[in-house]
Amino acid sequence: MHLATTDERARLCPECGMRAHRMKEWVTTRPRDLPVAGRVCELRWRKRRWYCDETACARGTFTEQVPQIPARSRLTARLRRASGAAVADGGRTIVQSARDHALSWPVVAAAFTAHALRVLPTEPEPVTVLGIDEVRRGRPRWTWNATAQAWTTAADRWHVGFVDLSAGQGLLGQVEGRTARTVIDWLEARGTAWKEQVAYVAIDMCTIFKAAVRAALPHATLVVDHFHLVQLANATVTEVRRRVTVQVRGRRGRKGNREWELRNRLTRSAAWMHGEHLDPMVDDLLGLPARIGAPILAAWNAKEDLLDVLALARTHPDRHVIAERLFRFYDRCAASGLPELERLATTVQTWWPEICAFIRTGITNAGSEGTNRVIKTVGRDAYGFRNPENQRLRTRCATTRKSRGCLNPA
Repeated sequence: MHLATTDERARLCPECGMRAHRMKEWVTTRPRDLPVAGRVCELRWRKRRWYCDETACARGTFTEQVPQIPARSRLTARLRRASGAAVADGGRTIVQSARDHALSWPVVAAAFTAHALRVLPTEPEPVTVLGIDEVRRGRPRWTWNATAQAWTTAADRWHVGFVDLSAGQGLLGQVEGRTARTVIDWLEARGTAWKEQVAYVAIDMCTIFKAAVRAALPHATLVVDHFHLVQLANATVTEVRRRVTVQVRGRRGRKGNREWELRNRLTRSAAWMHGEHLDPMVDDLLGLPARIGAPILAAWNAKEDLLDVLALARTHPDRHVIAERLFRFYDRCAASGLPELERLATTVQTWWPEICAFIRTGITNAGSEGTNRVIKTVGRDAYGFRNPENQRLRTRCATTRKSRGCLNPA
């Protein structure tokens, strides 16, 4: 494709802005552009070099340029934008975009950074329900501080993310380090008006996040995600099963031991189990030696009692119904005499105000967990990140594609 300059603005001096009248020579350049109808398009632009006759201008000569092809540029602006948008909006890695557009890795990385800074909002919009969760970014790195004569953290192994669980903005931001101070600093940087809009904060059972929210958002209601409670209850049943097996059999469970063969069924909810599976499981536990079957059955019943309490969420229950089911769970744990169940009951008692908030509101941290899954997928596709800032920019683009209209839910 042979190109000629028809834009009169190309004759304006880039230094002083005066229109040139004397031509010095012809110059032919070959800028690279996007394919046309799937075919590689080779551009040949024959442009002129002009003299700048303005005496006060330090620029003696200049070549013609247009917004799509700036001076000294070997690529068109739309090719750069397309390569950066493929990474930010198309879900490709930098290597894939560089291969598809026949560009180098540094060129596509710079194009992605420019595109991300252009499309991502500088400040998140106010949210009503905020989700806070951590995700592991990779191995930590340290540097030696000669002044303090100690090792300092250069790259933390954890990133803490803030997710909009109400308006669908996706990932609002990330900070490096899993400490209360980093969470408080990010919230304080949003301003007083932004913080006053936050009514609920969903977290897992992390005391760091709890302390940070109490300090920065004292008016917000803390909500504990029920998924982590169920996970903790299932882990308690598994811990009881393993302990009693080792104490009675003198070894770990294996094939032929009925309690080991039921290990997966014990972690399932009875509400989702068919009777042909539930009744035989209880009979098998009762048929085991009392030192094995009785503790496991007690732990399983306590776990089901806790699930019955959590099942009241989104049903607008009366407080007497909640109190009755909670007392049944506490009574089961106290009567069992198992240290694992006593520890589980203590944890539930410690976090009961936040658990009760979940039962009343039904708010979960599922949006934060889904965002973490996308973050981990981006990290695996990139085979890890060396620069935490680049990782945060890539993950925020990937987790906000839907809110920016770049992801088709169909």
